[in-house]
Amino acid sequence: MGRGKVIMERIHNKINRQVTFSKRRSGLLKKAFELSVLCDAEVALIIFSSLGKLFQYSTTDLNKIIEKYRQCCFNNMSENGYLGEHESQGLYQELLMLRVKHESLARTQRNFLGEEINALSIKDLQSLEKQLERTLAQARKHQMQKLMERVDELREEVHKVEEVNKELESKTVSAPTRCFKKTSNRYKD
Repeated sequence: MGRGKVIMERIHNKINRQVTFSKRRSGLLKKAFELSVLCDAEVALIIFSSLGKLFQYSTTDLNKIIEKYRQCCFNNMSENGYLGEHESQGLYQELLMLRVKHESLARTQRNFLGEEINALSIKDLQSLEKQLERTLAQARKHQMQKLMERVDELREEVHKVEEVNKELESKTVSAPTRCFKKTSNRYKD
């Protein structure tokens, strides 16, 4: 007896949905394998579950297949009139160079943060240490410069306050003397 027609809509029961996902994923991976063997095709399959878990299959290196896919898509853009052949190759080469540069900078940043340093050689670790020391020296220099600027500002404020204080002192010294003379004149009378 055969199965009935399956309605294509989201399965609401969580357990049934997980069982169906597992069975269909296995079937899909099997079909991808069969396609690659029977037809000598390069196949890459990437599946993310609803929980974000990754499942993948590839006949060769997945990154090579993805790179081949990107190049093919880029060439299709130029064939469809979006870009000229020469422009697309130039842009593609630039994209590859920028990707390599980005990965290098990201790796360096991770190393600066103390991540992934186990794989570094002694020479690389020494170079990283020198770079960190230079960065630290620059940060300290900049910090000292900011502190000195603040000290100068505070000295200026102290100087202004001292001037105001002197002015007030001169006014207060002469004012009581006059009062004293007036009071002494009263007593003389």
